Amino acid sequence: MGWGRWVPWAAGLGIAAHDLVQRRHALLRNFPVLGHGRYLIEAVGPELRQYVVAGNDEERPFSRDQRRWVYASAKLENNYFGFGTDNDVEHTPGYVIIKHRTFGRTAPAHPHPQGDDSVWLPCAKVLGAARGRRAAFRPDSAVNISGMSYGSLSGRAIEALNRGAAAAGCLQNTGEGGIAAQHRCGGELVWQIGTAYFGCRDEQGRFDLQRLKDGVAAAPVRALEIKLSQGAKPGLGGLLPGVKVTAEIAAVRGIPIGKDCVSPSRHTAFRDTDELLDWVEMLADETGLPVGIKSAVGDLEFWTELTDLMTRTGRGVDFVTVDGGEGGTGASPLVFTDSVALPFRLGFSRVYREFALRGLHEQVVFVGAGKLGLPDNAVVAFALGVDMVNVAREAMLAIGCIQAQKCHTDTCPTGVATQNRWLAHGLDPTLKSARLANYVLTLRRDLGKVAEAAGVEHPALITTDDVEILDGQTVARGLGEVYDYRPGWGLPSGPDQEEIVALLRKGRPAPS
Repeated sequence: MGWGRWVPWAAGLGIAAHDLVQRRHALLRNFPVLGHGRYLIEAVGPELRQYVVAGNDEERPFSRDQRRWVYASAKLENNYFGFGTDNDVEHTPGYVIIKHRTFGRTAPAHPHPQGDDSVWLPCAKVLGAARGRRAAFRPDSAVNISGMSYGSLSGRAIEALNRGAAAAGCLQNTGEGGIAAQHRCGGELVWQIGTAYFGCRDEQGRFDLQRLKDGVAAAPVRALEIKLSQGAKPGLGGLLPGVKVTAEIAAVRGIPIGKDCVSPSRHTAFRDTDELLDWVEMLADETGLPVGIKSAVGDLEFWTELTDLMTRTGRGVDFVTVDGGEGGTGASPLVFTDSVALPFRLGFSRVYREFALRGLHEQVVFVGAGKLGLPDNAVVAFALGVDMVNVAREAMLAIGCIQAQKCHTDTCPTGVATQNRWLAHGLDPTLKSARLANYVLTLRRDLGKVAEAAGVEHPALITTDDVEILDGQTVARGLGEVYDYRPGWGLPSGPDQEEIVALLRKGRPAPS
């Protein structure tokens, strides 16, 4: 016991001696022992700000209020907020206001304000119908899970998302990492084909059509998405650190175990827009599936050329997924996260304009991604012309993500974005799949209720006239004016509007 009292002093003296001798940190040489407190505070700074310091609407990318709404929705807890908004509505330029109607053509479907969490909200368009694809279909959910690869996310997380997608009746995008066993737990898939062609590549890394067809035959794939770029790192290829490349991931992707997996920044199966359209038509003809593209938005030259070629040649994509430059689940250099590619609303409106000016907007299903898993953001996207929204980080929150922002370090504390077996084992796919389904159903319910408040049956029927953007206390501009939309833009075609209204009034068909 006598010696025990001297141990802390001896340890302190040892640390002080080390600090005085070392040359890497001037702070520690000048303030031995005490200087370590600064590094400790720096290390726990994000947690202190997240849980103690920051206000309800200060944090990014998702504020405390936004996370609370997702968590409560996923757990079927009370997701209401009391005592009015704490947003600074009067002094926030760009603040969105959705205008309700005193009298609308739709009546409340449920007497309780929360409605029915099993609300059916199908896509207002039939995917692939305009181009006569053999496997054209109407997606059963206007809210779907965005592309997140097995590798970036743990196998348990992918399984939770897939089981949750099956329960909610929505689609899961595979991300560019190929189709794993965890993608075959009941949920239907959109197979994303990236620049490295994982899951459909030969030994040299080139695209292999037969392997693609074999993969389609072996899994519930409903559509193919060619990823040209993504909001998190537009213009860059993906990077999966070698520490994350397990034997199972290597087998799914067709790559060596334990080595950094680098995706090229460009495709090799086609070299320009004309060849891209040839490739789209070939994939659709060989598989019968609807085929689309995913891209962040930068230079508009590509979109002008794409729509011109579609108009002149009759070839075309079945859907376009526009990813906002706000950044997503992929890790990237800070400059790409912060400053490369347009944010969603500006990027999408410019792309939509190119299609609308050529009369193509009613022939394409538009999908939006980039913080659209929050009802207010999603409503604006629908008003601008989106037919479906994809959710990624919000889905991660629903299955346990705490916004630790350690996705790129393989140390995700909740087991969502890591291949560390110990960390991943804490994620229960069965429990978390139920929470993912709850979140998707709640988001669909809230979108349906907002549409009802706006006097229409479906959020895709909300127009740019129903949304205003505030610019201080005295000025507000209509959404169509802000983004230079013409009357009628942002809506499905007349026949599509009539069909979706008829479907919703008839009610969800019984399972076959």
